Amino acid sequence: MLIIYAVAALGLLGLLFGIFLALAARFFAVDTDPMVEAVKDELPGANCGACGYAGCSSFAEAVVSGEAKTNGCIPGGDETAKAIAELLGREVSSSAQPVATVFCIGDCFKTEDKFIYDGVTDCEVAGNFIGGFKVCGYGCLGLGNCVEACLFDAIKIGEHGLPVVDVEKCTGCGLCAKACPRTIIKMLPKGENGHLVLCNSHDRGKTVSKACEVGCIACKACVKVCPEEAIVMEDNLAVIDLEKCTDCGKCVEKCPPGTIFRRNAIPTEEQALAYAAEKATESA
Repeated sequence: MLIIYAVAALGLLGLLFGIFLALAARFFAVDTDPMVEAVKDELPGANCGACGYAGCSSFAEAVVSGEAKTNGCIPGGDETAKAIAELLGREVSSSAQPVATVFCIGDCFKTEDKFIYDGVTDCEVAGNFIGGFKVCGYGCLGLGNCVEACLFDAIKIGEHGLPVVDVEKCTGCGLCAKACPRTIIKMLPKGENGHLVLCNSHDRGKTVSKACEVGCIACKACVKVCPEEAIVMEDNLAVIDLEKCTDCGKCVEKCPPGTIFRRNAIPTEEQALAYAAEKATESA
């Protein structure tokens, strides 16, 4: 009889708790806008925050309310923007998708290390330890903070010690750029036009030359030769305005260390390894 009473008591308690939970779910339920759910279904679901909101749900709410534009989801691109615009009956807004670009070509074959670093595999931590193990205090440390931040497997650290971006996989979310403590990775509109000064150093010329074979030495040769006045010096570093650049290539010819490249001709990992092999052969 005791067992029967115990089972009956437990059953009654379960029933009472069930009724309580059902009533609580009914009275405290939060109404969800079906349009928000529909917009959310069109999103990639990465919750990367590139849109400026906490996640896909927050962005969907902002789009439906009119606070955010339909093309705010950078990883989703134009296709997602069109789908959302159709759902909401709005005009399709599109924009050029950005792509991550590494502004450093001072790989492990063209730069020097101050010491052997054997600490935490984190660029920020390593950079805070005596200014980092690279002689150049602005160059890429190659420890992979950007790789860890990328949700789309679009970036890796190559054998030459620098990040390599897979343009086809890159969604332009910008998480790698935010993760880089030295702001070496920048987001540029996707395309092949325009030249870039692939350096991040703001040191004076002599200091740069001692640290890296291909660093910008602030000689202003590129500034003087540019017919479009598309190049300016900013704190000892040449910067090219892509909107003004006509791809004439005169800056490339005049750059002593070879720091300027056309966007579709940025040095690859393979070229860096070939350079190292050539140097090794010459030394032998």
